[in-house]
Amino acid sequence: MESTAATSLATVWDEVFGSQPDPDTWVVVATLVAALAVIVPHPVWRLSRNAITIAHEGGHGLVALLTGRSLDGIRLHSDTSGLTVSRGKPTGPGMILTAAAGYTAPPLLGLGGAALLGAGHITALLWLATLLLVAMLVMIRNAYGALTVLVSGGTFVAVSWLAGPQVQAAFAYAVVWFLLLGGVRPAFELQAKRRRGGAGDSDADQLARLTHAPAGLWLFLFHVVSLCALMGGAKWLLPL
Repeated sequence: MESTAATSLATVWDEVFGSQPDPDTWVVVATLVAALAVIVPHPVWRLSRNAITIAHEGGHGLVALLTGRSLDGIRLHSDTSGLTVSRGKPTGPGMILTAAAGYTAPPLLGLGGAALLGAGHITALLWLATLLLVAMLVMIRNAYGALTVLVSGGTFVAVSWLAGPQVQAAFAYAVVWFLLLGGVRPAFELQAKRRRGGAGDSDADQLARLTHAPAGLWLFLFHVVSLCALMGGAKWLLPL
């Protein structure tokens, strides 16, 4: 009995943390095109941007906890905006890192995902993403946010348990491409809003008040992180 349980545990361990074969080149290219198809057209982006908001607010929340702040909750709204509330010292490194984590989280998550896929850890990526979504669900404080995270997490669970290796690989590559490419657009949108006199309380403006550095400098940092993550991730994902 114990031997059977140990064998089963070892099998699950190998499936999750072992490496899987890379998908065919056409799958990698097709998932890149699919990601672009849900990012570039504005009507589709208005819906798909919800996934970027999950990563954005999740970044705020995770860094708040890592820097010793108390996380009160996260809200996700149907207009793809979000709000993460944490308690702690209103100034200092912890608050600065928490504020900076939003726009940088999606591309950095994409870069980490690309590294996992480059090493063949497709199943590990799917399970890790599921665990992160479950952890975030605990901190969601509104119905729309809970529904959004539940649907996202349920999709990962369904693919992880029910789909075959090729489908899992295609899904994982599509998700990572989406994070890498979708992580670039929000900074440009924020820049356009600020040019029109809007978004006066954006992450960049909060960082400007916290650090006395211009908001434009923080916007530039968001651009640098997202574009560098995209280039780095593409090197891992695209067969050369």
